[in-house]
Amino acid sequence: MKKVMLLVVLFFVTGMVSAQKNESATIKTSAECGQCKERIENELNYTKGIIFAELDVESKNLMVKYKKDKITLDKIKQTISEIGYDADEVKAIPEKQKKLPMCCQPGGMKK
Repeated sequence: MKKVMLLVVLFFVTGMVSAQKNESATIKTSAECGQCKERIENELNYTKGIIFAELDVESKNLMVKYKKDKITLDKIKQTISEIGYDADEVKAIPEKQKKLPMCCQPGGMKK
């Protein structure tokens, strides 16, 4: 019985330690449409250290869960700007933004 309890406690503690290495963040983007969603999610979901990324196009909010010992929130925002989108206070790289389809550029869905 003592061994079973010890294993349960050990399993619980191990789970808590690994969970502490994960962070979640919501990032406001300049995404405009479903193509933006697909582009951002595809890039981030294949980035080392990111567990998942999901964009709500209507609110332009990107929910990201990541391993804080593998990637920083600043690096995630920089990656988004390199795709061509704003990420909170980090502005999109203009050259990358210009290469996006018209519907994906700022105000593109209203044009």
